[in-house]
Amino acid sequence: MILLFSLLSSKYTIKAILIITLIVSSFSSYFMNNYHVVIDNDMLRNAMQTDLHESLDLLSFKMLVYILFLGLIPSWLVYKTKLQTQTFKEASLSKLKTVLLSFLLMAVFLFSFSQFYTSFFREHKPLRYYTNPTYWMYSVGNYIGKTFNSTPVVVKALGLDAHISKSAVPKLVIMVVGEAVRADHFSLNGYEKETNPLLKQEKIINFPKMYACGTSTAYSVPCMFSVLNRHDYSYKKGISNENVLDVLSHTNEVDILWRDNNSDSKGVALRVPYEDYKTPTNNTLCERGECRDEGMLVGLDTYIKERKNRDILIVLHQMGNHGPAYYKRYPKTFEKFTPVCKTNQLEACTSESISNAYDNAILYSDYFLSKTIQLLKKHKDSHETSMVYMSDHGESLGESGLYLHGLPYFMAPDAQTHIASFMWFGDEAKKIDTQKSYSQDNLFHTLLGLFSVETEVYNKQMDILNEHN
Repeated sequence: MILLFSLLSSKYTIKAILIITLIVSSFSSYFMNNYHVVIDNDMLRNAMQTDLHESLDLLSFKMLVYILFLGLIPSWLVYKTKLQTQTFKEASLSKLKTVLLSFLLMAVFLFSFSQFYTSFFREHKPLRYYTNPTYWMYSVGNYIGKTFNSTPVVVKALGLDAHISKSAVPKLVIMVVGEAVRADHFSLNGYEKETNPLLKQEKIINFPKMYACGTSTAYSVPCMFSVLNRHDYSYKKGISNENVLDVLSHTNEVDILWRDNNSDSKGVALRVPYEDYKTPTNNTLCERGECRDEGMLVGLDTYIKERKNRDILIVLHQMGNHGPAYYKRYPKTFEKFTPVCKTNQLEACTSESISNAYDNAILYSDYFLSKTIQLLKKHKDSHETSMVYMSDHGESLGESGLYLHGLPYFMAPDAQTHIASFMWFGDEAKKIDTQKSYSQDNLFHTLLGLFSVETEVYNKQMDILNEHN
């Protein structure tokens, strides 16, 4: 680090570089120490795409203390420090000495302890993700390299040959994208608390072995709608290729609507009708700054009736279980499990109270999803109705000291990758192997299968509803 600063800084830049490093490192230190998150390029992308409302949920007195004592006060001391004036020759000689001394120390260190540290870091690879400030600096460079292009992004068309063999009855599908719902907190999956009392009364096809393609909203949402699988997907590939909504649009037979009560669609709905439900402008069910997911259902009845003879896909992107302020994610009437953690400082709460707040939010989602099913039932005479629910990723609730989500996939616990998911088809029976392991890679082809879309990009082996799958 000393070597890096020595090479990059000068009399006119050293203070600015140090101050920026100190302030950013204070934020990084807070989140790593309190939530055990990793500041990698995916976490940076998630942060950059988070809106002000979600950011305020993270604000706390403890965060301000971190920023004050680790960022602002040291930055003020750096600012007030008077630098010694040096000639160009003196400054160059000083840098050369620093560089040589740094290399000498590194050489001594490596040769003296190489056997121990080679073995140590081979056995403890995740440690490098928690070095502050070196890893967030590396991540910033990585994020810039993976995000910004010197040339405009050209979106590659996908499934231009897509067409639908019209059925006698048009199809109505509501796709609900959940937020941070882990599979093991769904009572449909055997969880001891009754978090799905209404859904269990419906003919649900539950998927107990569904896995996310990422551990953050910014990664998982575009990935799940992409034709690319988890191992092939990247941010740049995602924005450079059309997704399943585009393929459905190419048929000219499906009316698509995306309603969002989360930060945004992460680029998925750029080319289809999109409505923002995070504010009272569209959402009529808001209280104390929180707009409820059920507000997205208002007006859909009319929307569907106006399209009686058309296939329809409606995507509802939930606020769901967005943390760390789980207690804000549901109306007071859904506070069934107590005591509840009523702060964003999760490490200050008991594991029971954190779990209770999280489970109450799932209980409210159960109500919202049940209302969605009731809406679909009203249109069973005009449309063949179905619903798909899939959470974007899971959530850590303090197990092994981990909170929230966003860890690199290879080191993420099952709680962050094993997600809740189910489908509903009314009274229609579907032959599906629900004990098979599925992932968000299946969604692209399953949605195409639901609308009987024929296209070269459809792979029936990846379609969950394909009876020979």
